[in-house]
Amino acid sequence: MPTAKPMSAEVELEVPFHDVDALQIAWHGHYYKYFEAARTKLLRKLDYDVEQMAASGYSWPIIETHCKYVQPLRYGQAIRVWATVREYENRLKIRYRVEDAATREKHATGETVQVAVDLQTNEMCFVSPQALRERLGGG
Repeated sequence: MPTAKPMSAEVELEVPFHDVDALQIAWHGHYYKYFEAARTKLLRKLDYDVEQMAASGYSWPIIETHCKYVQPLRYGQAIRVWATVREYENRLKIRYRVEDAATREKHATGETVQVAVDLQTNEMCFVSPQALRERLGGG
């Protein structure tokens, strides 16, 4: 019986000085960088990071993003960022949760949507390629 494919990943980060303003609060745009760190770890767990995407003949641009800020992150704060695959049949939808690493208190949630683009034709695919579906158990 095949083992279940990983559908989520987490990273632990510390909010660095260069991400904060004079009040030592993380600028809102940096949350997407934190999302990307978790998404990269998730895709590496699936063995479908940028190099494997290109080798399979596809790029996966982000076509939609969203972030809901619940409470601010502060300089030096240890955080945990979760990335979880929510859809993959026709697009790759990943949800995120940013929480305090010690208390697990929620600071933000978000989502990205990516679509496959054929590298030879530059056309968007309306069904996710087999390479991704196989890695997520939907071969």
